[in-house]
Amino acid sequence: MLASWSIRRKIYFVGVLLVVVVATLAWNAIHGFYAYRGMVRSLNRRVPELPLAASLGNATNEIRVCWYTHLARLPLTPESTSADIANVERLRCELADRLVEAKRAFREYQNTLEAGRAEDESSQLAISDNRQETEATHALTMTLAEISRLQQDDHWPAHRGTVERLSGEFDRLQNLAARLPTFLHRSMEESTEMARTQYRTLLVLGWVTSVTTIPCTIWLWYLFYRWVFRPLRRLIAGSARLAAGDFAYRIQLKTDDEMSDLADNLNDMTARFLEIRDDLDQQVAERTQEVVRGEQLASVGFLAAGVAHEINNPLASIAVCAESLHGRLDKVLDVGRTDHKIVRDYLQIIEKEAFRCKEITEKLLDFSRIGESERQATDLCELVQDVVDMVRHVGKYQDKHIDIAPSAPLLAVVNSREIKQVVLNLITNALESVDGGGGVKVEFASRQDEAEIIFTDDGCGMTDEVRTHLFEPFFTRRRSGQGTGLGLSISYRIVADHHGTITARSEGPGRGSQFRVRLPLAVANKENHHRNQAA
Repeated sequence: MLASWSIRRKIYFVGVLLVVVVATLAWNAIHGFYAYRGMVRSLNRRVPELPLAASLGNATNEIRVCWYTHLARLPLTPESTSADIANVERLRCELADRLVEAKRAFREYQNTLEAGRAEDESSQLAISDNRQETEATHALTMTLAEISRLQQDDHWPAHRGTVERLSGEFDRLQNLAARLPTFLHRSMEESTEMARTQYRTLLVLGWVTSVTTIPCTIWLWYLFYRWVFRPLRRLIAGSARLAAGDFAYRIQLKTDDEMSDLADNLNDMTARFLEIRDDLDQQVAERTQEVVRGEQLASVGFLAAGVAHEINNPLASIAVCAESLHGRLDKVLDVGRTDHKIVRDYLQIIEKEAFRCKEITEKLLDFSRIGESERQATDLCELVQDVVDMVRHVGKYQDKHIDIAPSAPLLAVVNSREIKQVVLNLITNALESVDGGGGVKVEFASRQDEAEIIFTDDGCGMTDEVRTHLFEPFFTRRRSGQGTGLGLSISYRIVADHHGTITARSEGPGRGSQFRVRLPLAVANKENHHRNQAA
């Protein structure tokens, strides 16, 4: 489950664990420090109570000693002597002084105890307990108040009950004062034991936390390395391989977080780059092939102009002479002779082949004369229809059909004679490639600022090798074995001269072929095309 978290949640998780570990260690240290400080402060506060408690104990002890020294002369009776009365008066004076001293010592002790109790209430880490001392001081206060009340009666020495009650109160006062140091020692022992217990607990907790922190820190480091560092290293290494040109490499991450998304995006980007590169390579190859083909056509055109001009006249002479001899043959030789037929056949062959060569030279001249010519806006649909109507009357194409898809007018600025030659070449080539009953389909389309004429047949198709050399001069693969191999070259040059393109496509042998001729639209047709797109 943790592996599928996002990087942010993983970092938060590691951060929270680190904060918990550090906070635990810090709490142990701080709590131990404050506990120790509380113990020290409590002890320092209770220590001054010891001399005060001792002083109070001494004062109460002196009162008791003074009382019991003179107790034998009490209570006074009518038979008491003047010496007894004098001793009682000294007792009263001495008791008064001793009580004043005891009350002073008691007030100092009580003030110190109250100040300690107020500090304990304000401190949450106080470890002392002075409740017993508080109860004892309360009892001392009541006892001193009772002694003072009893002594307010000037005739108390003569009352036995009052004397007995004073004896009891003095005994109680001395006992309470004697118990105060005991309470104090016991409280200090309890505070020390409590501090020792807290110290041991914090020490054990500190050791356990420290020992636990080591594997926890190692585990957190491992998680951080596994979730962040290792995927980041793989991304850096993978991007370095991609930058070095190893585009077949793919970064594999199974973290199911942002790192994995980044790796997938890099892989998709690399795959897309390969597609774009292959497409660009193909386009560059096609453009290079077009440039080479154009240079070849230009060279062939330059050569054709010279060759055709040089051999056209001799071929014309040969053809005229053969035709003339053929007309005079009956006058020279007897019709019944055997060699008459042989000579006639030879003359016919010479005449036929001479005219065939003359036809080739005329095509070469046409090929070399292609260039700037008069052009005007022409409806390509109507132009194609005229060519198709003419081809349909050719006898050898009677068993094959030509279908024209209906279309709106497509206007292009062209030389109609040259474009008709292109359409004628493409249609006749398509018809030559199909068997009886087959056909050719002609469609029209407009894309952006171009008009398209699409010729599709269900004939013999083409291989990649044939498609590569299709527009080269003198290259032909007609099934009839006829043809000069100049028709598609001339068509290619005508279309290129019109700032258009002609492309061929085939799924393979026996699967038909498709030729696309693209020509720039005329201005009027461009405006109509844009309006149709806007609508």
